[in-house]
Amino acid sequence: MNRVIFSLCAFFFWVGTGTLPAFAQETLKTSQGQELPTPKGIPNLLFFVQRDPNINTIVYELNLNSKGVLNEEEPIKIYWLRYADGGGKQELNFIQRKFAYGLHVKKLSAEKFELKFVSYSKRTLYLQKGPDGKWHVYAAILQKPSVLDRVFVRIEGGTLWVPNVVYAEFKGRESATGKEIVERFKP
Repeated sequence: MNRVIFSLCAFFFWVGTGTLPAFAQETLKTSQGQELPTPKGIPNLLFFVQRDPNINTIVYELNLNSKGVLNEEEPIKIYWLRYADGGGKQELNFIQRKFAYGLHVKKLSAEKFELKFVSYSKRTLYLQKGPDGKWHVYAAILQKPSVLDRVFVRIEGGTLWVPNVVYAEFKGRESATGKEIVERFKP
């Protein structure tokens, strides 16, 4: 099996237990009908990822030092919110970081970083300051520059290493208008 397929599969499936959202809906639900929680109270939340088969959520948070300055070596902290286990935080394990939910980060300038999921490099994201002076993750959603808020991955069957990914969905806000925008695609 080639690395691209392995990595894509790992990205969309490798996790513990929990459930998933169906984007573009006000109330997100897993394929089993379980509602997905929205992370709250995370001051530097950039975006989050949810997927079948459970409600656990991967959080991508801006990594600032004690002085409020961006850690350029590791600008984003990535961790689980284990909703299925009471909502506690948990670090990603090695496999999750290296083959599934981690990011390849490349510094482009003092205030701009290129981001790619380790498991799916076809969509490039950018961490940079917006017009509001705050850091955001930007992505092309429906070919429009947008602030990324959420990623959802619908999985139906398959195996741990080769899940059947039905679609992925990016949800965010258009940079120019602030209007909500959603794109669903087959990875």
